[in-house]
Amino acid sequence: MMSIHPNNLFNLKLTLNKINFNIPANAKWAQNGVTIAGGHGGGDATNQLYRPYGLFVDDDQTVVIADYENHRIMQWKNGDTTNGQVFAGGKGQGNGLNQLKYPSDVLIDKENDSLIICDQGNRRVVR
Repeated sequence: MMSIHPNNLFNLKLTLNKINFNIPANAKWAQNGVTIAGGHGGGDATNQLYRPYGLFVDDDQTVVIADYENHRIMQWKNGDTTNGQVFAGGKGQGNGLNQLKYPSDVLIDKENDSLIICDQGNRRVVR
């Protein structure tokens, strides 16, 4: 849902999944984005993603991505845009302990040094 504050047409309030993001009216946007993961078409090679969903960026700027249609979690180290590494899943879709089915989100639990994955297709959250 997107709403525009009535007093300022350039101040946007964006609500996604019950999280509010307030974008100030004086926000400046740079158009110099770079690809940090994937970008080689949809597929299952380590340099490809197929419907990336949720992601997490850790303290050293490593990006961990829920690769929804490939049923895996991918990791891209900071500065390496060539190939990612399969971090979890990647053994085809399924409900085994080494499989995922449409993972939709991922985060890193620093205290326990583990991933927490929303495994949407299996209706479970795994660590």
